[in-house]
Amino acid sequence: MSTGKASAPASAPAAAGLGTFERLLSVWVALAIAAGIGLGLLVPGVFAALAAAEIAHVNLPVAVLIWAMVFPMMVGVDFGAVSKIGEEPRGLLITLVVNWLVKPFTMAALGVLFFRYVFAGLIPADAADSYIAGLILLGAAPCTAMVFVWSNLVRGDATYTLVQVGVNDLIMIVAFAPIVALLLGVTDIVVPWSTLLLSVALYVVLPLLAGLWVRSTRMREGGVPAVEAFRDQMRPASVIGLLATVVLLFGFQAQQILADPLVIGLIAVPLLIQSYGIFAVAYLAARALRVRFDVAAPCALIGTSNFFELAVAVAISLFGLGSGAALATVVGVLVEVPVMLSLVAFANRTRGWFAPDEGTGR
Repeated sequence: MSTGKASAPASAPAAAGLGTFERLLSVWVALAIAAGIGLGLLVPGVFAALAAAEIAHVNLPVAVLIWAMVFPMMVGVDFGAVSKIGEEPRGLLITLVVNWLVKPFTMAALGVLFFRYVFAGLIPADAADSYIAGLILLGAAPCTAMVFVWSNLVRGDATYTLVQVGVNDLIMIVAFAPIVALLLGVTDIVVPWSTLLLSVALYVVLPLLAGLWVRSTRMREGGVPAVEAFRDQMRPASVIGLLATVVLLFGFQAQQILADPLVIGLIAVPLLIQSYGIFAVAYLAARALRVRFDVAAPCALIGTSNFFELAVAVAISLFGLGSGAALATVVGVLVEVPVMLSLVAFANRTRGWFAPDEGTGR
C-alpha cells in the first residue's frame, strides 16, 4: 500500500520542527499567568475596561487575539489532502472515533466525577459547573495546528497528517456546536445557542475561509514555499496572541486565583487523566489494527491534543473572561505542552511495537 510520502510536499506543515521557544511554551505560559495575575491586581480598572468591550457577548480584544492565534494555522491546512483518505483508512477511522465519539464524552464524565463528587468539598457548587463547562469545551475541540509539530517529532507521514487535520476541521465546523450544546445540557448548564454558534462561525469558519483564500493566493504566487514563508511571518503574531490572551484571562481571574490557588491543580487532574487515557486508547487501537507507525503515532497524538485556542475563545464568549470555564481552558494550555512532549517521547521509544515496513501497512 502506498504511504503517500512521494506526493507529500517537501515543506509540508509537519516538516516544521519544534524550536527552542516552542519547547519552552509551558514556561512562557507560566510567566504570562504570573504577569496576568500581577497586572490584574495592579491595574484592575484596565481589565474592567477591556472586559466591557464586547459585541453580542463576544469580547473584541480577545477576538482579535484569538484570530492572531488561529489564522496562521488555518493557512497551513490543505484540504486537497483529503483525497488521500483511502491510502490508510484505519488510522483516520481511529482518529475520528476517538475525537468525536469518545473524547468529548469522557472529558464531560471526568469533569462531573471530579468537580461534583471527588472535589465537591474543595470548591463552591456554582464554580464546579463552570469548570465542567470549560473541560467540555476542551474535550470537544480536537487539535488543528500543533499536531503538525507532534507528527514531525515522531517522523509521521506528513501527507496523512494533513488528511486527518483536514477531515477533522470539516467535521468540527458542523459537529462542535451540537456536541458542546448536548454535553452542557446533560450537565444542566444553560446553553446560549446564539453565542455558541457565533463563536464557531467567528473562530472556525471565518478564519478557515480566510486561511484558504490566503493559501490559494500564495500558492498561485509561489507555491508551497510562499505559503510557508507567510506562515513564518505570522508565527510571532500567533505566539503573542496566545500569551496576551493568557495574560488577559488570568488578569480577570487574579482575585479568585489568589483566594484559592489550589483550583489550578484541581483542574489539571482530570485533564491529565483524559490526555494519557485517550492516547492509550488510540495508540493501542492502532496497534491492534496493525496501522503502520508513521500513521498510528500521529493519529493517537491528534486524539490527545486539543484546539485550545477555540476552547478559550468559546469559553470567553459563552461564560465571560472572568469565568471558571475560561480558567479551565487556559489551564488546558498549561498542561498540554509538557503532556504532549512526554507522549511523543513514549511513542518514539515504542516504535518497535509496530511493523517496521511502513510501506505495507501490515
